[in-house]
Amino acid sequence: MGAFERFLSWWVALAIAAGLLLGRAWPELIARLAGWELAGINLVVAGLIWAMIYPMMLAIEPRSLAAVGRRPKGLALTLVVNWLIKPFTMAALAWWFFRSVFAGFVPPADAEQYIAGMILLGVAPCTAMVFVWSQLVRGDAAYTLVQVTVNDLVMVVAFAPIAGWLLGVSDVVVPWSTLLSSVVLFVVVPLVAGVVTRLRLSQRRGPAAVAILQARCKPLSMAALLGTVVLLFAFQAETILASPWRVLWIAVPLLLQSYGIFAIAYAAAFWLRLPHPVAAPAALIGTSNFFELAVAVAIGLFGLSSGAALATVVGVLIEVPVMLSLVAFANRTRAWFPGA
Repeated sequence: MGAFERFLSWWVALAIAAGLLLGRAWPELIARLAGWELAGINLVVAGLIWAMIYPMMLAIEPRSLAAVGRRPKGLALTLVVNWLIKPFTMAALAWWFFRSVFAGFVPPADAEQYIAGMILLGVAPCTAMVFVWSQLVRGDAAYTLVQVTVNDLVMVVAFAPIAGWLLGVSDVVVPWSTLLSSVVLFVVVPLVAGVVTRLRLSQRRGPAAVAILQARCKPLSMAALLGTVVLLFAFQAETILASPWRVLWIAVPLLLQSYGIFAIAYAAAFWLRLPHPVAAPAALIGTSNFFELAVAVAIGLFGLSSGAALATVVGVLIEVPVMLSLVAFANRTRAWFPGA
């Protein structure tokens, strides 16, 4: 691990500070960048995420995808955590904190909105950023791809029923344009680009050329990660600085949920004796969130300025720092698992 990666948490802290300063100093410019969207996905952030994902896609050998089916435990763990545990623990924490712990500080109407936003985050497991976290823990690229793909297929049929039941509403409209655009942008396109690049480089210059390209792309991937942090905090700088206590109240149960879900999944992976390149991504995929989908549904159901939309945005803001801390933990505990 290079010096840059060893001090990544400090770079992220600086990126957060830079984002808040940019959002406060040049709000019109940031608002213009925030408006560059396609189907609810910011195109600038999408480009940065794509730059993070592409190097991992280079590592995928198409023939290795067939071998994933012979190791179903990691897939089963991902599905159980994402769809049988995560939505319900998030709902329970949201109800407990905003109907009990914070009841004296938050008006009941606002509390119900925050609960709704957190439930939407809990029912939207991650798609794009999982590839980034998997790369940072040296995960099995082919296995991670299959985990994400299966998760997306389940999301198509499970998101609306679970979200509707937990929210107590019957008209949850899934923004299919956001869901499908995200899958195409963050799974299909980088996968095709990575596989085509790998095949052509291997044919022309040998397998070593692919490894060289991956090494050269790594600094770009890390720079894109920091750029994403800067933009996410710049987009929400006014909200954070104007309502720091509201952000903090929402962040507390979200933090407990993130670390709790990771602990459950990581412990289960240890009990199942999964190899670390499968165990770490399996735990991280349930911890991270598909925030584009959650934000879009919150706005569609409750409005742009609603407390539900704010709660999903807070989920966006805490995700990168939390996930980086879990990546660091997963890397330090690699020796606990076989295949390290």
